[in-house]
Amino acid sequence: MDKANNKTSLVFVYNADSGLFNTLTDIAHKIFSPGTYSCNLCMITHDNLSMRSEWKEFIEMLDIELEFLHRDEFLNQYKMSDVKLPCIFSKSTDSKDPGGLSSFISEDEINACKSVDGLKSLIQGKLKEY
Repeated sequence: MDKANNKTSLVFVYNADSGLFNTLTDIAHKIFSPGTYSCNLCMITHDNLSMRSEWKEFIEMLDIELEFLHRDEFLNQYKMSDVKLPCIFSKSTDSKDPGGLSSFISEDEINACKSVDGLKSLIQGKLKEY
């Protein structure tokens, strides 16, 4: 199925804010105190400076539309402030809800992942159920 024809997409939401200052602060935090860094989605999918190649290859081969948002971008776009982050939503274009978001992978599930392989397996398993 062509990505453009899918009626569902995934929305990845990082527990970090956008912008250069925030990015630099996050890099420093991941280097100097990785155990207290609050976004396991970032830790798994990115090294200190860029997206991990294994993750990039995985998301490029997924046959579904993907959206990646930082906490502040998500709040501005979807107006949902009571969400535990990081998380992944499914978004249906057929939904009557303007946001069309449903929980796909929770904060707890992401935080239980220890590697790119673990996150990939989790996503693939959920997509099979979907």
